[in-house]
Amino acid sequence: MDTETYAFGPYKIDPKEVFYSTHLSYAMVNLRPLLPGHVLVCPRREVKRFVDLTADETSDLWLTAQEVGSQLESYHKASSLTFAIQDGPQAGQTVPHVHIHIVPRKGGDFEKNDEIYDAIDMKEKELQQKLDLDKERKDRSMEEMAEEAQEYRKLLS
Repeated sequence: MDTETYAFGPYKIDPKEVFYSTHLSYAMVNLRPLLPGHVLVCPRREVKRFVDLTADETSDLWLTAQEVGSQLESYHKASSLTFAIQDGPQAGQTVPHVHIHIVPRKGGDFEKNDEIYDAIDMKEKELQQKLDLDKERKDRSMEEMAEEAQEYRKLLS
């Protein structure tokens, strides 16, 4: 996995951030996770909108999300998962590459359960505007992300 290259819209993803991949999809750790275990699953092919995925890509993307989510829910001792896609700019998508947010959830992690969607939307806007609107959520170092990805690789190998 370390010699492969990964694109996330216009961004090049360091293979150390990727912890699971198939021939059509990959999973990576998040630069600014909302909660522990918040990761992204993306198609390998750069596709801007969900409707533009092939049937094989769609199936593989969701099967990858299912496997990754299952393992991370157990690892983080969570009781539920949030799967979210922002499909297009008006839906809050800021990186023009289809991706599924997977967030392991526990009771009380947000005051109101659906606040997770506002938080995801705010995170996307921060990336686009390069503003630090949420002072508690800091960019993580490459070392932190590589270490997390290594732990998740063990789960999914």
